[in-house]
Amino acid sequence: MKRRKLKQGVWISLYLVLIVGIVASAFALRSAMDSVPSEDDDLDYVSSSILDEDVPVINEVSKMIKPYTASGVSIAKSYYDYQADAAEQEKSIVYHDNTYMQNSGVDYVLEDVFDVVSVLDGTVTNVKEDELVGKTIEIKHDNDYVTVYQSLSEVSVKKGDTVKQGDVIGKSGTNELDSEAGNHLHFELYIGGQVVNPANYIDKEIKKDDTNKNTTSQTDKNNN
Repeated sequence: MKRRKLKQGVWISLYLVLIVGIVASAFALRSAMDSVPSEDDDLDYVSSSILDEDVPVINEVSKMIKPYTASGVSIAKSYYDYQADAAEQEKSIVYHDNTYMQNSGVDYVLEDVFDVVSVLDGTVTNVKEDELVGKTIEIKHDNDYVTVYQSLSEVSVKKGDTVKQGDVIGKSGTNELDSEAGNHLHFELYIGGQVVNPANYIDKEIKKDDTNKNTTSQTDKNNN
């Protein structure tokens, strides 16, 4: 059997392929070694910005503020509480047109006109003017909370507006229903469609998952 010799050009091509392969392998090995961090490297596996921007969305807690910011504001009439004694209940009666009515909110008074603010974040669901209670704003909040602001002399929002807690929504004024109170704000709070005593919720922590619990407890109080 005869041996066939490779031509010189073929040998040169094989050598070139071999050399290219060796160079490529060396380059790949060097790149891999460079990518391995040394002990002196300042590693930052978790960015601080990720931690800073992490906002919990479960069990959020907020506090309902008072519907005004002016100093010197006092309560002229409180919410009519069925559990209060007779003396307190008498102070919570509204008399108009020879009729006695139980006060369904809290009346805040001050000699001078004062700003009225939203007690929580929410959306304005109604703005109207009534001959008896004056200009009125209704705002819906999370947890099925609804707040009502009556006896306003000015209104600064319209239906559909989104408001933040503390935003000025109007100014106090007078109304025909409780004209004896003079300049005041009548403030009501509803939870789950039930009117409740606002004093039990102002400056108190409100959890977004506590709607049913708050509504039930307050409703039970009113029914006793």
